[in-house]
Amino acid sequence: MTENKKATNSSAIQKRLIPTYIFLIIVCFISVFPIYWMLTAATNTSYEVSTGKIWFGTNVVENMKVLLERAAAASGASLGKVMWNSFLYAGAQTVISIFICSLAGFGFELYHDKNKDRLFAILLLAMMIPGVATLIPLFTMMSKMHLLSTVYAFFLPGIATPFMIMMFRQNSRNFPVDIMEAARIDGLSEWKIFFQMYMPVMKSTYAAAAVITFMNAWNAYMWPRAVMTDNASMTMQMLVANLAGGYTIDYGVLMLGVFFCSVPTMAIFFILQKQFAEGITGAVK
Repeated sequence: MTENKKATNSSAIQKRLIPTYIFLIIVCFISVFPIYWMLTAATNTSYEVSTGKIWFGTNVVENMKVLLERAAAASGASLGKVMWNSFLYAGAQTVISIFICSLAGFGFELYHDKNKDRLFAILLLAMMIPGVATLIPLFTMMSKMHLLSTVYAFFLPGIATPFMIMMFRQNSRNFPVDIMEAARIDGLSEWKIFFQMYMPVMKSTYAAAAVITFMNAWNAYMWPRAVMTDNASMTMQMLVANLAGGYTIDYGVLMLGVFFCSVPTMAIFFILQKQFAEGITGAVK
């Protein structure tokens, strides 16, 4: 009798969950369909994409040839060079940014006082200033320092962002302060505490910060467009924008370029998705 009652309750629960499953399936389809359409469009001709074809075609080789030609014509180099530029700029900004922001968050939280709290409040106000408002002053600075079309011009304005500093500071509140006191008694310097204790414990936060910073740097368009005046320093985002310009647009080639832009960020997210989720929620290992 009890088993029949349990089976009945289980069946009733499953029936109540059917609308939830249907809703989740619809949401997943809506989320995944743009990626699917990008992949199929990259294998079709521009005419087939314009007519709404949503299944895979046979034009991917031709689209790839045209993309390589367009990349060489726009940048004076190969598609690989453009990809390398994007990886170099985004990678440099990611490594330097998470180091500086983590060091700042470490100092603000674990060595904080009232003056540092006031400084942090002023720092947070910078989050309210739109990036467009600082575009001209930053461009003028880079020009006067003769850094245009260099990796330094790309990453210097973004190496210390208020959001990243705030994230490291918030997550540093879960850092066990007692082990710092024990480390000082054992003779460790503050730098060794940061490198040998803080960084390993906060690895989830570092992973989340790396994903966010790399995605922002990789997808940046306006700032690189302003400071990368030399075609040889072109990024993938600039190349895709060039593909979308002109009087006629080859949608198959454009979607293939978008695919190359999307793969690195998707790969990094999927590799670090577990650590990303832990870092966003403030988990400390």
